[in-house]
Amino acid sequence: MAETSDPHNAPSKSSPETPWSVSKLNTSVKGWIERLGWLWIEGQLTQVNTKPTWRFSYLTLRDTQEQASVQLTADTSLLTGMQVPLNDGDRVVVFGKPSFYPGRGTFSMRVTEIRHVGAGELLARIEALRKQLAAEGLFDPALKKPLPYLPTKVGLITGRGSAAERDVVTVAQGRWPEVQFEIINTPVQGPTTVPAVIEALEALDADPDVDVIIVARGGGSVEDLLPFSEEALQRAVAKVQTPVISAIGHEPDNPVLDNVADVRAATPTDAAKRAVPDVAQERLLIDEARARMAAALRGWVRRERDALASVRTRPSLADPMTAITRRRDEIERAALLIRHDMTHLLQRESQHVRGLRAQVSALGPSATLARGYAVVQVLPRDGSDPEVVTSIDQSPPGSQLRIRVGDGSITAASMSTAQAD
Repeated sequence: MAETSDPHNAPSKSSPETPWSVSKLNTSVKGWIERLGWLWIEGQLTQVNTKPTWRFSYLTLRDTQEQASVQLTADTSLLTGMQVPLNDGDRVVVFGKPSFYPGRGTFSMRVTEIRHVGAGELLARIEALRKQLAAEGLFDPALKKPLPYLPTKVGLITGRGSAAERDVVTVAQGRWPEVQFEIINTPVQGPTTVPAVIEALEALDADPDVDVIIVARGGGSVEDLLPFSEEALQRAVAKVQTPVISAIGHEPDNPVLDNVADVRAATPTDAAKRAVPDVAQERLLIDEARARMAAALRGWVRRERDALASVRTRPSLADPMTAITRRRDEIERAALLIRHDMTHLLQRESQHVRGLRAQVSALGPSATLARGYAVVQVLPRDGSDPEVVTSIDQSPPGSQLRIRVGDGSITAASMSTAQAD
């Protein structure tokens, strides 16, 4: 008898009379799934749902070959602690345990570890190096050297005949036709890139005419740009004394060299614009500056002229002789007053002198003698000077006398003396 393929007739622990409950089914499924234990699974992330405030984050991992996917559940702290953030499209391997939730009848994988593979692994290594160099201070803005305003010569490190070289040279010469270049062609990918670029850096840094160095390369994959994230190259760039512009890849590319270099340019074209000023723009700036200076000078002259005109309208400058005339009149009035006072004083003093002269004349010896008085002097016998006789004792009888009158003197002799009544 042939075996039936009817599922209703298949051996089972359940029957229409004794069916399983949903809870029993889900519990049984949960037990079967959990027998798988902890597994490493590889796939591509197609959806990452996470927020810093969530305790758990939810991801979808898709098979890279088949149309199959599985839901992942992970602690949010696991995602925030990763060196390279997870994004849709990243290829990863996860370590977790399949879980079935009986209450909802849903299946997911509880994940405790996530690792990038392929390009993701390279990005993780790059981010680890970036954090290490940042901790050492190689990204410190204080260490960044300013670019020269107009370099004497621009050093360029790039691939031979590359589009990056053409872009830098063409744009720079278009902005400043007299710009000079010192170009060193090196490999820009592969194992020989780092030592070749380091050697070129040292050669350009030793050239006294090179004022700025541009390291340029077109865009590429993470693997292609990996040499420009090598630690040895970063330390070499940090040691050079000449300012370095990093122009690796395009805007989305971000090798570690961008952080160590003094200036990061989004593209080789942008590097040329940063290294060399635009002559047309500089001429416009010069013309504007000259126009502003001329306007400022004309304005200053106009203000000074107006100020002089205002000063000239003042009364003191309109007729400068006014003050002199006023002072001259004051001096003439003062001279008249002084002359008048001096004349009055002289007259008064002259009258006083005449009065004193009259008094002296009236009281003097000559006037007294003229009124009949006389001065009697005795002539000593010893020949000494005559003495005025004021007492009879001075002229005893026989003494020689000299009598002075108004018009002369008389010599006489004392005959006798008598006391006054």
